[in-house]
Amino acid sequence: MATKKTAGLRCPTCRKIVLRKDPDFPFCSERCKMIDLGKWASNGYVISTPINNAGEDLQGDYDMSKRRTKEPNGGSGKPN
Repeated sequence: MATKKTAGLRCPTCRKIVLRKDPDFPFCSERCKMIDLGKWASNGYVISTPINNAGEDLQGDYDMSKRRTKEPNGGSGKPN
């Protein structure tokens, strides 16, 4: 006979099983939420690979000084 499996995962802080219906999901408690927040605030979590700065790569693609303005005739190129 098949058993019904409930959706859940482990708390990222203490590894206790947490169900999706729990109010603090994905954490098991307010305490674990605050511990995780403290790790983020104190730079306890780091990204292991450098992030490419996408803003520098795209900087030359869009020049604000060459923006087109709306033409008075609606942009059709024909006089009114």
